[in-house]
Amino acid sequence: MRPLTEIETQTLFRKLAQYTGPSLTHLISDSAANPTSKNPDRNVFRISGNRVYYVRESLANLATSVARHNLLSIGTCLGKFTKTGKFRLHITALDVIAPHARYKVWVKPNGEMPLLYGGNLVKAHIGRWSEDCPEHQEVVVLSMANDTPLGFGVTSRSSADARRAEPTAITVFRQADVGEYLREEDSLFTTT
Repeated sequence: MRPLTEIETQTLFRKLAQYTGPSLTHLISDSAANPTSKNPDRNVFRISGNRVYYVRESLANLATSVARHNLLSIGTCLGKFTKTGKFRLHITALDVIAPHARYKVWVKPNGEMPLLYGGNLVKAHIGRWSEDCPEHQEVVVLSMANDTPLGFGVTSRSSADARRAEPTAITVFRQADVGEYLREEDSLFTTT
């Protein structure tokens, strides 16, 4: 595991900022600078192979004593870099980005299963939106019942346009959902 290069860091932060906006600073803030904090250990980003992990710094330092081929994973896998240098978020990043998301969409109970089976969200499944959500904006999808994060995606239209749309119109294109843990269990955590 190694720290990210400057270009990798910019690419990662650009992708995370699309979901979190200004709240990105809460992910990267130095909690070690606050001596009154109960957990003075800060979280850092580390890369192993092409996958990026969000891990406590003390654990990342301990992981340097493990041989690379023996270390499968550490911390939370946020995603991976493609061969072209783009960054793709994995569903495992949902717990990290959901509390800091700028725009959110809440799904009615009748829309949860179509989402978890890999489908896009139609207007009839949307319970409510964050205010003034623009078109083509990255959003986190939550359950209306208990605010559980279910996935993330991109809006196909703004929240104002979606109110006037027909009930079968697609409003959110799914990028990832928690159903991937079951659908892709064989390949989700592979390192090759």
